[in-house]
Amino acid sequence: MQTHLAPEFQNTLEGEEAEAILRKCVHCGFCLATCPTYQLLGDELDSPRGRIYQIKQVLEGHAPTRETQLHLDRCLTCLNCETTCPSGVEYGHLVDIGRQVVERKVERAPAQARQRALLRTALPSPLFGPAMRMGQAVRGLLPESLKAKVPERREPGRWPRATHARKVLLLEGCVQPSMAPNINTATARVLDAAGIQCLRPRGQGCCGAVKFHLADDAGGRAQMRANIDAWWPHIERGAIEAIVVNASGCGVLVKDYDHLLRGDKHYAAKAARVSELTRDVSELLPDIVAALADRVRPHAGVLAWHAPCTLQHGQRLRGGVEEHLAQLGFTLRPAAQEAHLCCGSAGTYSVLQPELSLQLRERKLGHLLGESAAERPAAILSANIGCITHLQAGTEVPVRHWIEALDEALLKS
Repeated sequence: MQTHLAPEFQNTLEGEEAEAILRKCVHCGFCLATCPTYQLLGDELDSPRGRIYQIKQVLEGHAPTRETQLHLDRCLTCLNCETTCPSGVEYGHLVDIGRQVVERKVERAPAQARQRALLRTALPSPLFGPAMRMGQAVRGLLPESLKAKVPERREPGRWPRATHARKVLLLEGCVQPSMAPNINTATARVLDAAGIQCLRPRGQGCCGAVKFHLADDAGGRAQMRANIDAWWPHIERGAIEAIVVNASGCGVLVKDYDHLLRGDKHYAAKAARVSELTRDVSELLPDIVAALADRVRPHAGVLAWHAPCTLQHGQRLRGGVEEHLAQLGFTLRPAAQEAHLCCGSAGTYSVLQPELSLQLRERKLGHLLGESAAERPAAILSANIGCITHLQAGTEVPVRHWIEALDEALLKS
């Protein structure tokens, strides 16, 4: 794809990166078949190829409009198109650039601007936890639309106290400790049983995804740097073997720190080392299986498996959870159809694009739950707090992180 950058983007980091990505696109259209929004809307402007053309036009000097912004907003950033693309187009990086540029050039409607500012500020805030607990206390009185965003309160259980030679850092996240605190403690307990100690360094916080994907580029990168500062003393002295992330949406961004901070002379090398050390917790499953093969007794019944887009497309980790949990005696069943398509959560997408998000959720739940009561699973397992909360709001069937199911199946010594 030939591109002629406007003068304002020539010889800039974002312009050069965007041009290199655009030149890989051969217009084949394979991405249309796997794009959730194109599946729902049938409009090529709401497909990867259509969005690529719109970003190209903006970078060549055409003035974007609110309609341009809407088509970019509707993208879930599920990266299914990257999995499909035969030319290796890094669509995720391109749409990040396009959104940042359009955000600078197009003023949002006041109500929309306020909503996005609230999400950017509130979700990573230390006040999110108290606000969530307050919401959970009056959950039964909340309107259904708000109730869906407030999961029932669950106890986190104990954090293991044993010391092990093998140590990892655990990113706790910003919303997960309040919405589903048991995911982190279950992770620590499972790894403890496998002889691996989880450390929680002071100073770490949100991975940066919320602000970054809501066009607060500076705010997102500041959170990335803060995490690196919190982790670096452990990394520098060789005290840990990995940075473990149990929310795949956070993991895909932390693994991209090297790219996002490559232009920062103070953090580029550190960011590269952080990305190199980062592991989704499922990547530790081979060690977990070897250590716990005789100590796991899963509950009977079929468990439906929903692979988050950030796991299967963003991190390119496919089949590992199913394979290794099967070795431990679990029976996992993927979605009957469209297992590759997004559930509609996509971070703040379910708040900002509720109509499309709900359509995708109902479509996903239909494939996960089956057509009859006999096909209904005992639970749905996933690997990302956003997917878990979003799916749970649409079904009475329990939706859990797979690490929680494994934790429950451990025979206590």
